[in-house]
Amino acid sequence: MLELNFSNMMQEVIGEKGISEKQIEGLKTKVYDIDKRIKAKEIPELAFIGLLEQDTSEIKKIASDVRKKFESFLILGIGGSALGPRAILEAISPFHNLDKKPRVFIYDNVDPRTLQRILSLTDLKKTAVNVITKSGSTAETMASFMILWDKMNSAVSGSSKNFIATTDPSEGNLRKIANEKKITTLSIPKGVVGRYSVLSSVGLLCAEVAGIDSNEILKGAKDVHKKCSDAEIWKNPAYLFGTLLYLMEREDKRSINVLMPYADGLKPTAEWFSQLWAESLGKSGSGLTPYPSLGTTDQHSQLQLWMEGPEDKVVAFIKVDDYEVDFKIPKVFKDVEGTGYLGGHTLSGLIKAEQESTELALSKIKRPNMTISIPKIDAYHMGQLFHFFEMATAFTGFLYGLNPFNQPGVEEGKNFTYGMMGKKGYEAKKEEVEKARGKKTCRRV
Repeated sequence: MLELNFSNMMQEVIGEKGISEKQIEGLKTKVYDIDKRIKAKEIPELAFIGLLEQDTSEIKKIASDVRKKFESFLILGIGGSALGPRAILEAISPFHNLDKKPRVFIYDNVDPRTLQRILSLTDLKKTAVNVITKSGSTAETMASFMILWDKMNSAVSGSSKNFIATTDPSEGNLRKIANEKKITTLSIPKGVVGRYSVLSSVGLLCAEVAGIDSNEILKGAKDVHKKCSDAEIWKNPAYLFGTLLYLMEREDKRSINVLMPYADGLKPTAEWFSQLWAESLGKSGSGLTPYPSLGTTDQHSQLQLWMEGPEDKVVAFIKVDDYEVDFKIPKVFKDVEGTGYLGGHTLSGLIKAEQESTELALSKIKRPNMTISIPKIDAYHMGQLFHFFEMATAFTGFLYGLNPFNQPGVEEGKNFTYGMMGKKGYEAKKEEVEKARGKKTCRRV
């Protein structure tokens, strides 16, 4: 079971730069109130909690068809629609495409070079395309879909059979197109917003196509939910995680949250968390800035900054107890000073020592940090990680007095894009863009 060790956040370990029990106790009434709001599902977007009880039979059926009929599976999506599936795939089936079928490709950034490369590696006749956008109006995803639809029509007879649309149950452009073209569909439930959708068909179809049991992912999420819905803050790791980071920002101006997993396969999870945390909490002048990192890699690129740079960060490690495989370091080069000591140890022992050493080094100079531990990286424990972070994010948003499910700051950029691309109703935005371009011309070198 997932555990949170927050000793190195507390005054008893790091002194005056830490948090006192009294500070946490002072928020208890507020925590109880938030807990009641969450349990009452006061906001419709808390529907992500209901995903834990979903029926996965349709997801499994569609995935089975994909595995039988296709050699490649291409996801078109952006934000949570891409970050979630990628986090599942890289954690549980790393280097998947090298020895498993169907190969899985995730295209999110509308970089034409990337799409060209994907198309060069796939036979469209043997490719299933999963288009993911709840609104059905996401410009990047719909542009990619339009290109693939056109190319597929040229390559395949009855090409609609090569597509799966994951979208709103009843509304939006993609739902309309899917109904008209008789495209297979999966629904993202009402109230579930993109960055909280990893445990919906958005992430679970990719998991099943890759041979990962979606029920195991949901079982892990359900089991950790028991801990993450305890009204007593000292027993709830999600509430504590949010409370500690909230207090560090409010009391000590530590607004940057580094998430540092000690496993290559969890780097995309840190990137997924970054969207969840940033887009949910960055509002009304408030917020916490996430920074995805990787141990031990970033000990050699970022640790210097964390140790001796501005005191505006909190580091959260993700520790893996059992890597399930290991290599013993042979006792070679014994006479070479500075390497002989490694012989006889294991790689897992080394990476664990690196994590603990970094934790101790930060604590020694009173830099706050905490550690999330999972027994191993598998479907069950990934489900725990996802749901833990989602519960912590929703809770923290309420702690700040924010709506953790909207993203008003993103809309303006979208509206400018619509204007530039000629979408009806956005003519005024196009004019704003043209005026802004005129101002930019006076400062060039």
